[in-house]
Amino acid sequence: MLFFQKLHLSEDVAGATFMAAGSSTPELFASVIGVFITHGDVGVGTIVGSAVFNILCIVGVCGIFAGQVVCLTQWAVFRDSVYYTLSVIILIVFIYDEKIEWWESLVLIIMYSFYILIMKYNVKMQNFFSLKSKNVGNGDTVNELEDGNKCYTSSCDDPSIPLLCKVKGMQQYGKNSVVMVDEIICSSPPKYRFPEAGLRIMITNRFGPRTRMRMASRLIINERQRLIQSANGSSKPLQNGRHENIENGNIPVVNQEEENEQDNLSPFSLPDGKMNKIKWILTWPLIFVLFCTIPNCSKPRWEKFFMLTFILSTLWIALFSYFMVWMVTVIGYTLGIPDVIMGITFLAAGTSVPDCMASLIVARQGLGDMAVSNTVGSNVFDILVGLGVPWGLQTMAIDSGSTVKINSKGLVYSVALLLGSVALTVLGIHVNKWKLDRKLGIYVLFLYAIFLCFSILIEFNVFTFVNFPMCREEL
Repeated sequence: MLFFQKLHLSEDVAGATFMAAGSSTPELFASVIGVFITHGDVGVGTIVGSAVFNILCIVGVCGIFAGQVVCLTQWAVFRDSVYYTLSVIILIVFIYDEKIEWWESLVLIIMYSFYILIMKYNVKMQNFFSLKSKNVGNGDTVNELEDGNKCYTSSCDDPSIPLLCKVKGMQQYGKNSVVMVDEIICSSPPKYRFPEAGLRIMITNRFGPRTRMRMASRLIINERQRLIQSANGSSKPLQNGRHENIENGNIPVVNQEEENEQDNLSPFSLPDGKMNKIKWILTWPLIFVLFCTIPNCSKPRWEKFFMLTFILSTLWIALFSYFMVWMVTVIGYTLGIPDVIMGITFLAAGTSVPDCMASLIVARQGLGDMAVSNTVGSNVFDILVGLGVPWGLQTMAIDSGSTVKINSKGLVYSVALLLGSVALTVLGIHVNKWKLDRKLGIYVLFLYAIFLCFSILIEFNVFTFVNFPMCREEL
C-alpha cells in the first residue's frame, strides 16, 4: 500500500497496473523460459492457465474468504473486462496459424501501452461513464445487501460521504456534472488518512448496528494507541503488547496478530506457537536471504527505498520462477504429461499465488475494485507483456525475422474457453448485483473446475485430434 500511496494512485488503477505487473512477474519469466530455454509451450500454457485461474479461482477465493460482502464498481469491471476481451480475441487470431510473426508481438506490446494510457485518463473516462449511466438511469443505483445495508455501484455515489472541502476551479463543472472523488482528493490535502476515513464512514447509519459497533470500537482503540505512542515520544508501537499507564487507564497497544506476523518474517527471532516455529525453521534459509537483500519499506527508515524493494522482489521472483518451471518440465516429461497441461494446471496455480494472496488481502480490507482489477489487470499484463515481450525479443532482436512456433493446436481451444470464462464471470457479477460474496465465489470456482476438465480432455485428443503423442527418448 505504501507504494501506491507514494505514487498517489487510486485503488483500481493501482490494482490494474503496478499490483498486476508485480504479481504477474512469475508468468512473465515462465514465458521467457519457455521461449528461450525449453522451446516449448509451457510458457503459453502457463499464461493461459494463469489467466483462467486469476479470473475464476482467485475471484472465487476472494468471495469465499473475504469475510464480508464486497461491493464492486461497474466502471472498473467494465474497463478491465472489455480491454481484456479484446486482448484475448487478438491472441486467438495470432496463434490460430500456430506461429508468431515479429509484427504480431509488436502489436501486443503496443496494446499494453494503450492500456497504460487508459489508466492515465481513468478519472476522466470514469467521470464520463458515470455521467452517462446516471443520465440513463436517472439516479444512482443502489443494491440492498443481505444485512439490510446498501451497496452503491460507484464509490462516489454514497450520500453518507459528505465532501466538505472546497475544490479549486470548481466553477468549471456544470450544475449537473459529476466531480470525481479522485480529483477532490488530489486537489486538497486529506483531513484523515485512508484507514481512519474508512472507519469513520462505517460508523454512519448507512451500515448495520453490529458493523457500526465494531468500527467504533476499532476507531477508539486506534485513537488510544496513538495517544499512548505520543505520550511515550515515539511513533513506534510498544514491544510485546505490554500495557502502558496513561491517564485514562491501561490498554494494549500492539495487535498480537501483526506482531506474530512480524516475528515470522524475522530470521533473528523465534515466533510463538508450535506451528509458527515449524514454519519458521523450514523457511529460515529463504527468510534470511530475503531479509538481507530486500529493504523492508514498511519501516520508516526504508520508506524512501520503496522502488528498490519492488525491483529486488521482482528479481527474486524471476529466480524462483526459473527453478519452478525447470522442475515442472522435468516432472511432466517423466510422467508423459504435455507441457501445455503442466502449464495450465500446476504452473498456472503456482505462478498465480502472488495474485491470489494480493487480491485476498485487499478484498479482506473491503477494496473489491482493487481485488478484481488486480486479477483482470494481471491477465492483460500476462497476454500483452508476458507473451508479447518474449516473442518480440525472439523475432526482432535475437533472431530477426524468425517466427515463434506454437506446438499445441489445443491452445486455440483453451484460449477460446478463456474468453468464455470472462463473459460468464462478468455475467455472474451482474446477476449477483455487483457484489463479491460467497455465492459468486462458489459459482466461479465451479466454472474453473469445468475449464480444467475441458482443457485437459482437449490436450489428450478426446474431442478431436490436436496433438501428436509425446516422443520418448531411448536411454
